[in-house]
Amino acid sequence: MPLVYSALAVLAAYLLGSLSFAVIVSRLMGLNDPRTFGSKNPGATNVLRSGSKAAAILTLVLDAAKGWLPVALVRWFGAPYGMEEGTQALVALAAFVGHLWPVFFGFKGGKGVATALGVLLGVSAWLGLATLLAWLAVVSVSRYVSLASMAAAVFAPTFFLLAGGALWYADHRVAAAIGAMAGLLVWRHQENIGRLLRGTEAKLGQSKDKTAPATPVAATHQHPVGSKKTRKRH
Repeated sequence: MPLVYSALAVLAAYLLGSLSFAVIVSRLMGLNDPRTFGSKNPGATNVLRSGSKAAAILTLVLDAAKGWLPVALVRWFGAPYGMEEGTQALVALAAFVGHLWPVFFGFKGGKGVATALGVLLGVSAWLGLATLLAWLAVVSVSRYVSLASMAAAVFAPTFFLLAGGALWYADHRVAAAIGAMAGLLVWRHQENIGRLLRGTEAKLGQSKDKTAPATPVAATHQHPVGSKKTRKRH
């Protein structure tokens, strides 16, 4: 029976993770589908480009909550049913994978930053807060959300292992799940990495359209082919 309970918990976590709140919130608030503009990524950062801060904040909270809830429930209530650290690791990864490849949205999801944060908060509030601080530190200096997200992804498993024993029990299965999430999150940022290297990545608060090369001013003052300049008569 413990195996059945664990399988059901993992399935429920994946289904919960498959709820793309960026799309759901945008529809409910009468906004454009975030998959059709900006980075076309169904996440809070792209929802913010729609001009609605309320929608972006709600998306962020709900995406984080769907990562936190299944992990927290297993931590709090799983032991009597044989669900401990191993199930916790699988549930964490399932919720995250659900966000990346949601069954309800054609398996086309987001990059998982908010959901990963929720998972980390479920594993340990201290781990989640420390990772959030790492993200804030990088974004405050660089103004690149993508760079901060990848830096925080690398920070999370490292800090989990280094602080193990002092703040929490660093179970190797949970560490592996956090490491797998970090790898997937960085992999989902491939396009961002390319733009960062080219210097065309949008900074926080900047529209993606502003990253396109500007049209040379001289080009806007060219005379049409065949036209003649009017000479001033003296």
